[in-house]
Amino acid sequence: MLIKTVLNRVHRLKLFVYVAVTIIAGVVHVTVEARKGSRGTCSGCGERGPTYDTSRRPRHFDFVPLWGMPVVLLYWMRRIDCPRCRVTVEQVPWADGKHHACNTYRLFLARWAKRLSWTEVASVFGTSWGVVYRSVQWVVAYGLKNRDLSGVHAIGIDEIAVWSRHRYVTVVYQLDAGCRRLLWLGRTRKKKALQRFFRFWGKRRTRALEFVCSDMWQGYLTVVAKMAGHALHVLDRFHIVANMNKVVDKVRAQEAREMARAGYEPVLAKSRWCFLKRKTNLTRTQRSKLSDVLSYNLRTVRAYLLKESLQGLWRYVSPDAAGWFLDKWCTRALRSRIELIKRFARTLRQHAPLILNYFRARKEISNGAVEAFNLGAKFALRKARGFRTYGALETALYHQLGRLPEPPSTHRFC
Repeated sequence: MLIKTVLNRVHRLKLFVYVAVTIIAGVVHVTVEARKGSRGTCSGCGERGPTYDTSRRPRHFDFVPLWGMPVVLLYWMRRIDCPRCRVTVEQVPWADGKHHACNTYRLFLARWAKRLSWTEVASVFGTSWGVVYRSVQWVVAYGLKNRDLSGVHAIGIDEIAVWSRHRYVTVVYQLDAGCRRLLWLGRTRKKKALQRFFRFWGKRRTRALEFVCSDMWQGYLTVVAKMAGHALHVLDRFHIVANMNKVVDKVRAQEAREMARAGYEPVLAKSRWCFLKRKTNLTRTQRSKLSDVLSYNLRTVRAYLLKESLQGLWRYVSPDAAGWFLDKWCTRALRSRIELIKRFARTLRQHAPLILNYFRARKEISNGAVEAFNLGAKFALRKARGFRTYGALETALYHQLGRLPEPPSTHRFC
């Protein structure tokens, strides 16, 4: 089958024809010409106009590789005598503006950039990192412009660490059962960043929100109460359990240091994961170690037992029954004589109405999907080995997690 036939099947051009194909130094050169009598398209206004003249040298456009060989389209650009824009260079249908990569090739690179790092994509297909980045940027810009933001009833709010020195970005995801995706990305983890999201989201779409899920950071609680107070605000189960695990770990580390200073036997040595992992995930050695430690009357043991008993909260279905259990657990924790546990219990009691919203939402809304998205975001950052600029970071995360529509293509190459 001739290469021209293949190109006409996968990338047919209206008002243009593939004329000749030559292979020079392992590169496929395809000559493109305008059909006789056809008028060019003005790059300024998009209207067709008469041809003014033709360039002396062909412009090269990178196309999708065929059988491992680079493909280049050669076309002698025409100038259009437009009555509105005066004399301008024509707009060709296979590339935008002054880009030297065909739109199909840019879409091809962007699709592979979801699977590999941008550096690897550039290396495999014989191009540069900048071409891959601009290709992804073009696809993301199209997707953000053409995505449908209607029908969003549940959102999740969180933050992810992206650079060193505890620098974070705010992320907002859609959590509806039929569609889960990244909706918005904020440059910082501050109240103003979340306020910018609600301004971007608009009053009409905000009124349509039914559920908002977040952690217990006071900035999120304040902004959500002010901007979307009508929605059911659910404090996430994942963060409550994670914070309780941090408290237990701090109690263990504090008590281990005290025992070492007092000269006691290092009972708590190498026991960290015995207290943090689920019982079903413990190894045989960890089970034995935990059984030995539980025989001692330690603050760490009391904190661990309180942590395990708190898991019973999530087995309730009724908000009233769950509220009764949470109140009893907080009372017990406040009598534990462990300051870190008491502080955590006071926090839970303060936010009890929002915690019970998890049961009012019938356990259908949680930040479990948000944490999965966060893992995907961190994978994208590791895959790219980090980003130096916020713009590249934003482009990569929207591309990986946004479920954005892609520009139209005549053929799916991958």
